[in-house]
Amino acid sequence: MASNQEEVKLFGIVGSPFVTRVDIALNLKGVQYKYEEEKLGEFSDALIKYNPVYKKVPVLVHNDKPISESLVILEYIDEIWKQNPILPSDPYKRALARFWSKFIDDKCLNAARKVAFSLDEKEREEGFKELEVAFQFLEDELKDKFFGGEDIGLVDITGVFIAFWVPIMQEVIGLKLLTIEKFPKLYKWSQDFNNHQIVKETLPNRETQLAYFKARYESLFASK
Repeated sequence: MASNQEEVKLFGIVGSPFVTRVDIALNLKGVQYKYEEEKLGEFSDALIKYNPVYKKVPVLVHNDKPISESLVILEYIDEIWKQNPILPSDPYKRALARFWSKFIDDKCLNAARKVAFSLDEKEREEGFKELEVAFQFLEDELKDKFFGGEDIGLVDITGVFIAFWVPIMQEVIGLKLLTIEKFPKLYKWSQDFNNHQIVKETLPNRETQLAYFKARYESLFASK
């Protein structure tokens, strides 16, 4: 637990997969922190002060020292609070965890954005194919209950977008991608991850996210 001498703040927005990553890590560690809610497009002066380079969430502030970018924050959290480690102790396994976490950001998130928000049909199809390829790599990599073994680790936390937001995207758009037929191991992982007690308590409200995504999707294509 964070001691009484420590001050931990998280600047974020409800519904951000990147912020949710940090929320999950802090809660897995049992760290007490203050959540500073920001408004999309109207970031506070404090947020800009702490993250003047990118001017975005999440930002973790630990004893007035700011850290930005979710994957950087996750590693910082793991180094400061040793309980319930999210990175392996073995250097090679730790490097692999970093590799697959970056893979999720580079391959899965970018492809998902094409599928969900591109107005170009060809680009959407390309995004779908890219997601299929990326999910197959993850399917092949998944050897245990979680990517971190029997316990949640860095790759699992990074993949919260896949486990929680991709099914929402599928429901709105009408896709069939992350299914038990296509990717049985990845699908089961997503269920186990979402139903993990701490993760379940940390995730945003699904119905609210579904309504938000549906409204954004319909608005986007209504203006086409």
